[in-house]
Amino acid sequence: MQLKRNIAISDSGFLFNPSTGDSYSINTIGNQILRLMKEDKDENQIIEYMLENYDIDIDAVKKDLYDFKKMLESYRLIQ
Repeated sequence: MQLKRNIAISDSGFLFNPSTGDSYSINTIGNQILRLMKEDKDENQIIEYMLENYDIDIDAVKKDLYDFKKMLESYRLIQ
């Protein structure tokens, strides 16, 4: 799972795709996941980060990450 290189992410939670001109609003956790993806972290590293920094169990993290990834795929934001 790799975020396209040209995708811009603001600190306030906006995602911008300059290829299409589309912009999206994301929550704090989504913003953190995207930043980790921009740092080329793999899914296991993202899951580990989420478990260490948020009060959430592994099954919930995996499901939420899967759902988030599917959303990113549907908007063609990942490669």
